[in-house]
Amino acid sequence: MLTQATGSLIESLLYPGGFLSPLEIDEAVTRALAEDLGRAGDVTSIATIPPGTPSRTVLAARKAGTIAGLPLVAASFRRLSPDIEIVPLARDGAAVEAKAALMHINGDARAVLSAERVALNFLQHLSGIATATAAYVRKAGKTRICCTRKTTPGLRALEKYAIRCGGGFNHRFGLDDAILIKDNHIAVAGGIRAVLERARSAAGHLVKIEIEVDSLPQLQEVIDCGLADVVLIDNFDVASMKKAVAMVNGRLIIEASGGITLDNVAEIAATGVDYASSGALTHSAPALDIGLDIEM
Repeated sequence: MLTQATGSLIESLLYPGGFLSPLEIDEAVTRALAEDLGRAGDVTSIATIPPGTPSRTVLAARKAGTIAGLPLVAASFRRLSPDIEIVPLARDGAAVEAKAALMHINGDARAVLSAERVALNFLQHLSGIATATAAYVRKAGKTRICCTRKTTPGLRALEKYAIRCGGGFNHRFGLDDAILIKDNHIAVAGGIRAVLERARSAAGHLVKIEIEVDSLPQLQEVIDCGLADVVLIDNFDVASMKKAVAMVNGRLIIEASGGITLDNVAEIAATGVDYASSGALTHSAPALDIGLDIEM
């Protein structure tokens, strides 16, 4: 488990607008280190580095981007050596230039080398998501960019946190925190009115109902029912999005989804939709190049 000192360090690195608990960090680091160290530990470092050998290292961005995952870096090193000195030079959510130093890690060389790959895997992956999100956000203006549930199994909380670090917003964390009626629900339930009536009768007063539509006639039916809070217009072209915004006229929150890319997100945002969601932010964001270099 994380010590009190490590917990305070991690809190100082977290993005203020994100949601990531110490328990989630601890569990993720524990799983990743167990996977990498296996049964015998880092046999290379054990064989080649004498016990107690000191090291001074710097964590640095090799490309410009938005940072996410520094708390997991700190937790990874501190898990293997609680006495390692962590000197933060940035915090999650920071936009950095290439060659920017992010953190100094000083202490037992064996521990640093043994935790290096786990720490970098977390930081490069999450920073890649944050960087991609920030690029979308810069182009989207007032339209909010949000993620989906197309996340890496077991890493959803971390990846959704990275979305926040990039300035985006989170969609559902799971199937249990909102009702989202999709095309297959509509087909099985017998139509839009039928599925919305069932959803509204079952939903508590704090549960939002969102429904997906793939045509303007479907959207009109949702509007006429008056039972949804949010409508997801799926794979609409830009002209149809503009018509959808005019039809809704502020009566529903509008989320656009399907085929949203960095190349078209500005045009989509200009239609007036409230949200634009993209699974690519989590399932296809390239890792940000970050390295750990020994200074001694």
